[in-house]
Amino acid sequence: MIFGALMMIAYLAGAGVSVYFILEELKLEPFSTVNKFMIYYVVGDLIIRYIGQKMPVVNIKPLLLLPFTKTKIVKFALGKTVMSFWNWMHAFFFIPFSIVLIAHDFNPIGVIVWHIGMAALIYANNFINVFLNDKLWLVLSVAGVFAAFGFAQYYGYFDVTSFTRPFFQGMYEHLWTVLFPIVLLGIVATIAFKYFLARLYLDAGLAKKISQAKGGDLGWLDRFGKQSTFLKNDIRLILRNKRSKTTVFMSVLFLFYGLLFFTGMVEIYDGPFWRVFAAVFVSGGFLFSFGQFVPSWDSSYYPLMMTQNIEYKEYLKSKWLLVVIATAFSTLLCIPYIFFGWEVMAAILVGSIFNMGVNAHLVLLGGAYIKTPIDLQSGKKAFGDKSSFNLKTLLVSLPKMLGPIVLYGIGYLIVGPWLGFALIALAGLIGFAFRDKVFDVIIKIYKKEKYKTLEAYKQK
Repeated sequence: MIFGALMMIAYLAGAGVSVYFILEELKLEPFSTVNKFMIYYVVGDLIIRYIGQKMPVVNIKPLLLLPFTKTKIVKFALGKTVMSFWNWMHAFFFIPFSIVLIAHDFNPIGVIVWHIGMAALIYANNFINVFLNDKLWLVLSVAGVFAAFGFAQYYGYFDVTSFTRPFFQGMYEHLWTVLFPIVLLGIVATIAFKYFLARLYLDAGLAKKISQAKGGDLGWLDRFGKQSTFLKNDIRLILRNKRSKTTVFMSVLFLFYGLLFFTGMVEIYDGPFWRVFAAVFVSGGFLFSFGQFVPSWDSSYYPLMMTQNIEYKEYLKSKWLLVVIATAFSTLLCIPYIFFGWEVMAAILVGSIFNMGVNAHLVLLGGAYIKTPIDLQSGKKAFGDKSSFNLKTLLVSLPKMLGPIVLYGIGYLIVGPWLGFALIALAGLIGFAFRDKVFDVIIKIYKKEKYKTLEAYKQK
């Protein structure tokens, strides 16, 4: 987690210092160009917050038993979000960029006012995230709309930035326009305050809602025999719980990952090896985000399962089957990538085969060493947990990422890209052919780690 935070700080600081000079070399007006694309920065920040930023609700409960007024408790809780890393990390971009602007003879007062306006928008996102906490459908809708805007702008159909750039540029050129983001910040902060204050009761706002569980019959899964019981349970788990819904959301984002590599949008990613790397992730979003936490998804009742007459093989095969089905479905959703050429589509297809035949087994193997209980009611730590990282999980992860690239490289250097694709597909087909043997090895490891896992799930 610390490493991830330092990486984000390094990227933002590097961009803040260098983006002016990069745009100048490209014969673009730096400040105007940054303002042109700032709408994507602000919306992207809001979407990333939904996945990663922790809400303050759980910290309120102990304070209800102490002699504090409710308004003071809410101010304390919201104040903690103001100091969140997700807010102040943006300073590593805006402060260096503002200094560079002033050093290049931009109006210092205008730059400072623009900086204040951007800070107000970032903090407005902080409070807007409070209302989006349980609105996955709305976040997906916003992400989809702006992904469509980006696609339309890239191919020249419609440019949304022609409408948004004047606002961001206006905070520099017309200083009074900074009042709009400041007023917006005041409005959303007030609404957030009232939102929490109205729900500050153990028997109402903080109590868990009890409703009738509707998971559907899912009778079509009966064709999978004994595994159907576990498949139905996993699908209902995904549909009902916040953490698993967040995982599905992350899987959807993976589908758009290829746009960075297949479109030539980022020059350093424009190469055959990078395309293979992206192809594996595009179809494997669910596999990586859900599969790596098997059996942690069942941590709340895993000890009970271990007392039942349940075969490890049926349990693990059901998890494997689920990620294989999800990978196949993701591959179908990737068909529009054929627009970028048959070679791109071939990379996605063989990457999908590798995911289903090899990586589906590797994520299950890695799960045996990830002994982190999952709170299904919470969306936090969607990117993982520091206790999930260890040397064994690292060693299992390397073949997932490097395996397809190495195989492609061998074929590419000997004959050409099509032999590289053939080797990747062959590795996936071999994985399918020997899956029962592989399962026997994985089951032995799960049995060896069984009691360590049970002990870990008891820790709070």
